[in-house]
Amino acid sequence: MNIFIDTSAFFAVLDKRDRNHSAADRIWQRIITTGDVLLSHNYVLVEISALLQHRLGLEAVRTFEEDFVPLLNVLWIEEQTHRSAVSALLAASRRSLSLVDCASFEVMRAAGIRTAFVFDSDFKAQGFEVLA
Repeated sequence: MNIFIDTSAFFAVLDKRDRNHSAADRIWQRIITTGDVLLSHNYVLVEISALLQHRLGLEAVRTFEEDFVPLLNVLWIEEQTHRSAVSALLAASRRSLSLVDCASFEVMRAAGIRTAFVFDSDFKAQGFEVLA
């Protein structure tokens, strides 16, 4: 199975103080041992790196880059995907919805990915199966 992984899941796994840490750690341990294909995209990598650096420091970024990124198939956002994500963001007109999430929805639909490891209700609202 293909599983898309979002910033919220990565952060919950890495920050033991996060309210979703226990569930995230359990899910992470399960999915890395099942042979599922783990996917994310470069906008998520930028977002999680910035969040980790700001909240937990550079050592957390190093851990992410060395221990997590090698397990991922990273999809790269192209110009048309970016434009579609911006259009979706502006059309939604919701301050709580991010450009990174809109790009995720575009990538998931284009790649036929139905399942996301995420702690963000927008994915479920978009019709994706959520592991959480």
